[in-house]
Amino acid sequence: MFRSIRYKIITIYFLLVFIAISIVGFFIINEFEKLHINMSSDTLNNIINNLVKPQVSEKDFVNYKNIQNKIGNIPLLASEYEILIIDTKNDFRIIASTNSNSNFINKNALIVLDKDIMLRSSQSGVVAERDIKSIKVNGHKIKNIAVPYKNTKGDIIGIIYGRAYLENIYKVLDNSKVIFLKAMIIALIVTILLGFLIAKSITNPINDVTVKALKMAKGDFDQKVDIKSDDEIGKLGEMFNYLTAKLKCTLDEISSEKSKLDAIINQMADGLIAVDNEGFIMHVNPTFIKMLNLKEEDIKQLTYDEILGKYNENLTLKNIKNKNKSQGNEVIKLENGDILKANFVYLKNENNQVKGLVLVLQDITEHEKLDNMRKEFVANVSHELKTPITTVKSYTETLLDGAMEDKEICKSFLNVINRESERMARLVSDLLQLSRLDYKKTSFNFSKFNLDKLIKDVVNKLEISFKEKNHTLNLGLNDENIIINGDKYKIEQVLQNILTNAIKYTPENGIISIDVKKQKEYVIISISDNGIGIPKEAIPRIFERFYRVDKARSRDMGGTGLGLSIAKHIIEEHKGDISVESELGKGTTFKIKLPVNLIVL
Repeated sequence: MFRSIRYKIITIYFLLVFIAISIVGFFIINEFEKLHINMSSDTLNNIINNLVKPQVSEKDFVNYKNIQNKIGNIPLLASEYEILIIDTKNDFRIIASTNSNSNFINKNALIVLDKDIMLRSSQSGVVAERDIKSIKVNGHKIKNIAVPYKNTKGDIIGIIYGRAYLENIYKVLDNSKVIFLKAMIIALIVTILLGFLIAKSITNPINDVTVKALKMAKGDFDQKVDIKSDDEIGKLGEMFNYLTAKLKCTLDEISSEKSKLDAIINQMADGLIAVDNEGFIMHVNPTFIKMLNLKEEDIKQLTYDEILGKYNENLTLKNIKNKNKSQGNEVIKLENGDILKANFVYLKNENNQVKGLVLVLQDITEHEKLDNMRKEFVANVSHELKTPITTVKSYTETLLDGAMEDKEICKSFLNVINRESERMARLVSDLLQLSRLDYKKTSFNFSKFNLDKLIKDVVNKLEISFKEKNHTLNLGLNDENIIINGDKYKIEQVLQNILTNAIKYTPENGIISIDVKKQKEYVIISISDNGIGIPKEAIPRIFERFYRVDKARSRDMGGTGLGLSIAKHIIEEHKGDISVESELGKGTTFKIKLPVNLIVL
């Protein structure tokens, strides 16, 4: 309970008032007591000096009866004051008293009264005064005064001894204490009530701020404190509202930036992982998980080294730190053949202290493939050109060395030179056409033409080739006379290329089929054969430049290895698609998909 500031305020307020009232009460009662005792002393001195002393004479200490009669008639409050006459020359005998019933008459004053003040008064001749606590009078003090009485010669012959009973004074003081105590209790009760109200006025706004601060800590920033005063508590509420507004604005900005950053990181084509100095993962994007074929559980359970260490030891935190480089890169080769480039950089704080590592994975598989294709392309072009050039050169040298004299040999050699020249010409022509297609520099002359008629024209042109190998041609044309909007000569080139390949790679007495079907807004041209077929692993690369399933055999048959690549480019320019299905030893089917109502802008 006392952990609450409300009760602390009430307690402090109560103690302050209690201590203050107690001090004031003690001071007042003490001063009140001194005042009344001093008043009793003054009264007693007045009685002695103004009433008793004038009635006493030097002769009275000889004839005791006269003095008793004199002072016995002095009007006094018997219950409060008593005056005694003491003969110092006669063993301090008490010879008279204002109280005729006093028990002190004829008794030795040194025994029944205060010995110290009597001796001091009788010896030094001064007025002696002392308060003595009486056991008989309810323990209250009794004021005692001893006044010396001198004769005409100046000798002390007696003492006028006065006693003032202070019982009534202490009764008044006791009553005053009771009254003061009651007043103090009432004041303390009022203090507690006021303290409670004051503490409540302070703690309620603080509790309100605390409750709303707790809600803010849980993420609810739509909190506002009601301002009910213009004091420090009100200022605290105003600052809280200002802080809430600024904090909400700042967090909204941070959240917005974080959302942007998360969106960028999560949509990155590259994989990203951030780890601390211990290798525990702080952040990872979906691309990274996908690249390494991981699961969400793996990210939670594994460390950085456990994930990347198995692919490349140079990427472990220990090896990276040993290199003493703030950034670098390594290559990772996955089991599925993908090649990843890992770029890493240290995470540092504002004090340039390393707090972790960021690693980015780039998929360079296609880049490597393209680089390999480029190298292979250069090698293939060099090889394709080298063979005919070597042949032409050797035959030409032979002719120059004297073979021209033999007409038969000369004619045979010139025919070989002519064929090789034509082969180089076709290769260069295909390369130029492919280059123009790559850079969109080939002009397409789109016009509407009848597809069935075009296929028949192509078949007629290759009729001799069919007959040479005794191939059976099954022509399944569409009776709808499908009209195509495209470049007639380019489509003819594609059909002729595929049919030429079918003839080349189909043994004698083979079967070649051409089927045309319309599917919604597309027409499907299927060219099938029962030739040697294509291995399964070679099908994805069949449209690559210079790619041959059997390089030696294809080259002997006169192909450049660019025909299918050119065909693919042409079909794609017509917004169509070309695909192949094949089984080794059973045959191959090419399918060309073209839009029927192609709109050219």
